Amino acid sequence: MKTKRYFARISEDIKKLGERELNSFGAANIKPVYRGIYFKAEKDILYKIVFKTRFISRILAPVISFSVHSDKYLYKTGKQIEWGDFLSVNETFAINAIVIDSNIKHSKFAALRLKDAIADYFTEKQGKRPSVEKFNPDVYFDLFIDKNRAIISVDVSGGALHKRGYKKEAVEAPMSEILAAAIIEYSEWKGDVPIYDPFCGSGTLLCEAFIKVTDTPAGILRKNFGFKKLPDYDSAIWDKVKKEELKKIKDIPGGLISGSDISGNAVKISKNNCLALDKKRKIIIEQKDLFKIDKIQDSIIVCNPPYGIRMKKGENLDTFYKNLGDFLKQKCKNSSAYIYFGNREYIKKIGLRAKWKKVLSNGGLDGRLVRFDIY
Repeated sequence: MKTKRYFARISEDIKKLGERELNSFGAANIKPVYRGIYFKAEKDILYKIVFKTRFISRILAPVISFSVHSDKYLYKTGKQIEWGDFLSVNETFAINAIVIDSNIKHSKFAALRLKDAIADYFTEKQGKRPSVEKFNPDVYFDLFIDKNRAIISVDVSGGALHKRGYKKEAVEAPMSEILAAAIIEYSEWKGDVPIYDPFCGSGTLLCEAFIKVTDTPAGILRKNFGFKKLPDYDSAIWDKVKKEELKKIKDIPGGLISGSDISGNAVKISKNNCLALDKKRKIIIEQKDLFKIDKIQDSIIVCNPPYGIRMKKGENLDTFYKNLGDFLKQKCKNSSAYIYFGNREYIKKIGLRAKWKKVLSNGGLDGRLVRFDIY
């Protein structure tokens, strides 16, 4: 886009990680605001950010910003945009809408009015219109309305960036890929000691550890990149960026990343998901009851233990977390454990002194990541 100014949508909890990441990729004029970060980037930097970011959920190229006090004005303004710059009648599109504290009350209604504007723009100009496709459109547009101020953007990421493509299946209540990436980042793990997840579930933490330590682009499995729909898209620059980043991928020794789960089904799902990234099968996953493991020493332990949603009937969570604390004290010498608590009330049940706690949300959960050092 002409201004080279973009907006990274990111959770408030991990905005500092996003700023640091954008800076490391070479973005300029980084400015955090509510619900995201504005930044400037040349094409090569933009393509690299979309390809590699682990923490940003969407990257948007703002097209227009305006005051909107009614759905009629949204429609009227939307219809004046030159949609042909981003979309053809033979392509499909989807609109992601968020509405906060505005005269237009509902996100779905706002998206519908903008959809009507796009459809009517093409019908009047070309006699036919592009189709809406919710799940895998050619082009994503974004509509954000906050206190009657609207921003319409092209989604240059090509859909939600947490959908990395490796999660073929999932256990109940899976962890978000971005949350898992943040947990790995906060652990400050650099591959110098083993990392272990004793409740691996769908394998999300294992996959995100692999992405970090091997420097694998988080978007390596993505098929759709929204920046390809921008009027100034340069395929030669994208090919160069992709080639350079794929060259940086590092190998790791087998067993550096490992995990287990008491559920045979979870182990099967986890192995399949990890295999999408880890073709050489360096990640080791076994079916094990944590409390029957002999020891996990001189390691980083990361996990998202069961918190009610994933517990079997009749299981007592107070007892479970007390036993988990005892296991860490007795069998995990010279290790640090980074445990995500979907329910904060169980932090004290573990019976260990926390080094720190960080607020990290996961879906509707007001969770905490807690670090415990075991000597």
